[in-house]
This record gives sequence, C-alpha cells and structure tokens, in this order.
Amino acid sequence: VQLQASGGGLVQAGGSLRLSCTSSESSAEAVGWHRQAPGKQRELVAAISPGTRTNYEGSVNGRFTIFRENAQNTVYLRMTALKPEDTAVYYCNQGDWLGTRYVEGTTWGQGTLVTVSS
Repeated sequence: VQLQASGGGLVQAGGSLRLSCTSSESSAEAVGWHRQAPGKQRELVAAISPGTRTNYEGSVNGRFTIFRENAQNTVYLRMTALKPEDTAVYYCNQGDWLGTRYVEGTTWGQGTLVTVSS
C-alpha cells in the first residue's frame, strides 16, 4: 500500500487548511496524522478508526477534524484556527485500531509542510 499526502502550504494565523491522505488501496484502515516541528519529536495529532471513531491530541482538540471519504480512499485533516505552533511537516500513517486507540503502523505517506505565519 502507498499513501499520498497533500494539502500543506503557507497560511496566516487563524486561517485554515485541509490535508489529504489518499491510499492506493480501497480497504478502510485506521489512519493517523502526525507532525514533526523543527527540533522536536514527531507527535500524533489525530487518528481515525476504520469506522468513525476519532482521537485528538489535546492542543488541536476542537480545531482539527479528521474524517474519511471511503469512496475516494482518502482521509482528511481539516485544520482551523491555525497557530504558529502548528507549523510542522505533517505525515499520514496507516496503522491499527485496538479497542479505543490508534496504534502506529509501518506505512507512511510523504510529508506535507504546513507553515503558519504570525
């Protein structure tokens, strides 16, 4: 399976972006969006089960929404009220959903850069 991530760009603080992660396969899997800011470790920001269950990292809860369009084999991350601290390279990952939690897998999309200016 291959994942294609896109949708990053430069946006002013308070603005919005929508990231896309499109899979080469049609089966719905758990997907997580991760980000890595310069000098920081990669962190999970949002995840979605093969169904509709979602998890969010605390700082993005209420601002980011993860959702899927199965007909398009795509998982989206809608980001609103963006802050300069959201600046990072964003990656999507295909993983597993165990109980109520997403578990990172080994399949990654290429990163897409999000830059939020103040």
